[in-house]
Amino acid sequence: MKQQYIPLEKRSKREQREHHAAQRGSWGSMNPVTRKPPNPKAYNRKKSGKRYEGEPFPGFFFGLLLPRSLGCCRGVVGAAPPGA
Repeated sequence: MKQQYIPLEKRSKREQREHHAAQRGSWGSMNPVTRKPPNPKAYNRKKSGKRYEGEPFPGFFFGLLLPRSLGCCRGVVGAAPPGA
C-alpha cells in the first residue's frame, strides 16, 4: 500500500521540526553576522583607561609626600621645629 501524503500543517510539531531542519543548510565557513569597523570618533572605555594605568614618573609622588609625612620640611603644620 502506498503511503498517503500528509500536509505539513497537519503533521505533528516534531515532524514539522524534522522537515524544516532537513531543509535548512549550513553556512559552512562563512559567518552570517554582520561586522563593521569601530567608529574612531566614538568613546572607547578600554582605550581611555590605559592612559592612567601606570605612574607617569615612578617615585615622583612618593618623593613629594615622604618628607612632609616625616615632618622634616619647614612650614609644615604640625612639624617639630629643627633642634627640638
